[in-house]
Amino acid sequence: MAGPRTLHLNAFFYGVGHHSSAWRHPESAAERIGDITYFEELARTAERGCLDAVFFADGHSVNPKYTAGTTWFLEPLTALAAMARATERIGLVTTVSASFFTPFHAARMLASLDHISGGRVGANIVTSMFDEEARNHGFDSLPPHAERYARAEEFIEVLCALWDSWDDGGVLVDRSGGRFLDSDAIRPIRHRGKHFRVDGPLTVPRCPQGRPVLFQAGASETGRNLAARHAEAVYSVAWDMTAALEYATDLRARIAAAGRDPGTVAILPGLVTYVGRSEEEAWAKKAELDALLDVDAAITQLGVFTGQDYTGHDLDAPVDDLPPIEEFSGPQGRYATVQRIIETRRPTLRGLLGYLAAGGGHATMIGTPESVADSIEEWFAAGACDGFNLMCPAYPDSLDDFVDLVVPELQRRGLFRTEYPGSTLRDSLGLKTV
Repeated sequence: MAGPRTLHLNAFFYGVGHHSSAWRHPESAAERIGDITYFEELARTAERGCLDAVFFADGHSVNPKYTAGTTWFLEPLTALAAMARATERIGLVTTVSASFFTPFHAARMLASLDHISGGRVGANIVTSMFDEEARNHGFDSLPPHAERYARAEEFIEVLCALWDSWDDGGVLVDRSGGRFLDSDAIRPIRHRGKHFRVDGPLTVPRCPQGRPVLFQAGASETGRNLAARHAEAVYSVAWDMTAALEYATDLRARIAAAGRDPGTVAILPGLVTYVGRSEEEAWAKKAELDALLDVDAAITQLGVFTGQDYTGHDLDAPVDDLPPIEEFSGPQGRYATVQRIIETRRPTLRGLLGYLAAGGGHATMIGTPESVADSIEEWFAAGACDGFNLMCPAYPDSLDDFVDLVVPELQRRGLFRTEYPGSTLRDSLGLKTV
């Protein structure tokens, strides 16, 4: 009989933290973001907290004129291969661009990492965002949105076919019979599609967990439909529980319409936490990072997001409500997020800039372990999520705070595991081996 529903928690690693000015803190690990032992230490901390997985985003371009914050460094699959050797149970999830990888290349690397890690790999399939990335891969620009997603759909289908091109018993090692492989257990896929031609089979035997776990993070109509058909876990964006519940309700309906069980797909909004042993300590941690912001640059960016001029605004005075979204001609999503932050938190201008600097509109919980656990439990019990993708504002300190202070409180309430249920990422997520 299945036990009670419990949370799923991932740690989203990015530089020395998701607050854009965390690297400027005098005690930050900014000099270590090219040092694999730094990420190995973070992964072991996450594993100590029994988190499901660590996750790396990825980008294929860099803007040399942007010098105010950390950017990409180590290639994620390479870094995760090292981290696999430094950990035992925690999942290892990387972003893979369907626009730039070929399915065979991606399937081979992911399957190899699944073997190296003993079955702990997941892949967040994306279509990429910027023309600068495309120009590093031989294209003048990214294809239109619909075409990118059509390619991603075929990409996923070929990935799965390649992983399934070996049966579990494909490697015999029959010394007396002189057969290393069982030819009946290995077959070509002979895929012929609009975007890819792949004969197969894969050059790597069947993965320890059957297939790596498929993640997705698209928020558009097309992205949600792709997730509904293929994703086994979904990263999402929601500032508050109302937005999270709307997204989760919509996505679960799409999953059901695709003929799948919505209960088998974990929905994980991003979550920024500032945790202290008192409310005052938690807010002081946020203020310490916010004080390091390049205020002029942040105000300029806020003006782009909202169409409002904040250059003469008192940093410590509350921000007025924004005009109705119908009056704004720019990107609606970010405007709506800023609007919700103002309406729900009534922040000063300095506070608003800080919220946007650490997560850019993802849920933010500030307080004691008990109050943060209260909010997590409220979202979870309401069905707004199945857990969270932690976006710690400052690594390693914010992750230490969550693991050492919040996780024990969630465990005390029976909301989170006290040990790993098995050895694979599928075990941790409650997914069947495929």
